[in-house]
Amino acid sequence: MSLPIPVVRRKLKDGRIIEREGRGFSLNELREAGITIDRARRLGLYIDKRRRSCRMENVEALRTLLRVVSETVKVSSEKSS
Repeated sequence: MSLPIPVVRRKLKDGRIIEREGRGFSLNELREAGITIDRARRLGLYIDKRRRSCRMENVEALRTLLRVVSETVKVSSEKSS
């Protein structure tokens, strides 16, 4: 399971907008995906407290990660029973 990489947009001086890898997920993105800060840290996700944006691409990546983690937990709990 690989961790998702946050994507951010940056506006250049000449008006062009580029996308690049972000430092971490914003608090708004975590909130939209239903992840607490504590759980994000336990999952090993980086958090960028300075970012205020909420990109839907990042939220979808976090939701996908949550589905994979919850399925993994279900499978491992069934095997141990």
